[in-house]
Amino acid sequence: MQIDSSIFKAYDIRGVVDSTLTTDATYAIGQALAELAHEKGVNTLCVGRDGRLSGPKLSEALMKGIASMGINVIDIGMVPTPVLYFATFCTGTGSGVAVTGSHNPPEYNGLKMMMAKDTLFGEGIQNLRDRILHGINPTGREGTITRQDVVTPYLNKILSDVKLARPVKVAIDCGNGVTGPLAMKLFSQLGCEIIPLFTDIDGHFPHHHPDPSKPANLSHLIEVVKNSDAEVGIAFDGDGDRLGVVTKSGEIIFPDRQMMLFAADILKHNPGAPIIYDVKCTRRLVPWIKEHGGVPTICCTGHSLVKAKLKETQAPFAGEMSGHLFFNDQRWPGFDDGLYAGARMLEILSRSDNPSALLESLPSAVNTPELHIEMAEGENKRFVARLQKELHFDDATDIITIDGIRVEWSDGFALARSSNTTPVVVLRLEGDSQQALERIKQRFAQAIRAVDPNVQLPF
Repeated sequence: MQIDSSIFKAYDIRGVVDSTLTTDATYAIGQALAELAHEKGVNTLCVGRDGRLSGPKLSEALMKGIASMGINVIDIGMVPTPVLYFATFCTGTGSGVAVTGSHNPPEYNGLKMMMAKDTLFGEGIQNLRDRILHGINPTGREGTITRQDVVTPYLNKILSDVKLARPVKVAIDCGNGVTGPLAMKLFSQLGCEIIPLFTDIDGHFPHHHPDPSKPANLSHLIEVVKNSDAEVGIAFDGDGDRLGVVTKSGEIIFPDRQMMLFAADILKHNPGAPIIYDVKCTRRLVPWIKEHGGVPTICCTGHSLVKAKLKETQAPFAGEMSGHLFFNDQRWPGFDDGLYAGARMLEILSRSDNPSALLESLPSAVNTPELHIEMAEGENKRFVARLQKELHFDDATDIITIDGIRVEWSDGFALARSSNTTPVVVLRLEGDSQQALERIKQRFAQAIRAVDPNVQLPF
């Protein structure tokens, strides 16, 4: 069959429902996944979906496609993506699909996939497209589709693991994503007093977009935490695999600073272990990890790439600036889970009489948000390759080129990398002071314009 190749992204499958991502396409993807499952010796896939309006029809098409090729399906229903990951562990399949649009607009949906304990990304996703375009050979067998409750064992696992030192009053913003009911149940059973925001599942996302990486989406939460007796605020994205945190004064604790708190806690029990962070994270992480007895290990951006690095190094913890946090210690099996990260965060904060003060005391720097240079499809990768080849900085302390180019100075850094999901060059700059940041901006801009005088810089 013909299928829109644009839906096969670097880390997932994603498109506009009934336009680029249709039920026929989703059925065919199910068949391609089943064919791959046969080759990998996998006989069962778990399937879950988020709260988007298109979720039921797409997940049904996917499951029918998988079963049509003789592979069995465990339908775990409407759950956060991390619960799907958990299902692949607790059922022993190591394989599954979350039907989710993550933090994309309401008209989008997509698929995040695991096969034989590995996350599918890059060539693995393109391979599915190739299978469909070349034609799937029917097996002549029909698999079964059965329902299974995974939420109960998921809750039990967290509640048996995470213990708060005292009750914490917390405001929780679920952005009308799929986490709402489960978050209310989990955090109340942990012993929290909850001020709920937008915990009803609504695929229209009527209040704000469920993406806590964007400060504008945290404005409601900040207002509530400031004007109530909540000690801290936490937020989840649309499918529950990312965490946002705000303090009593309204300060946003971005994920690279959240990682400091987690790393210090985990390294108490895993001295000398690597801690993985992506190229967009603050440079303040490096001395922090070293001071707490860990080995800072930089990684390419992208949750699938971080998972691969986690598997390679067996690090007990990894995180990236986007908010994906991976606990791989003795307590949790290594997948990104905003709900579990929130529970671990409150466990640490419950040991303090003033959680917000503890969070705000974490080392910080002056930095830009993620900035974009928009380009034509494919041009962003070519432009970053030129930067890697042509940029030279005699005054830099280090130049890291594992993912774009990150130039380190003694008082800050500048990063330019190609997005793997959209045709943009991603920029992020940081200084120990505003003066340092301004100098780094000027220095980096001058160097980029020497490569292309016509480039429109967003700073």
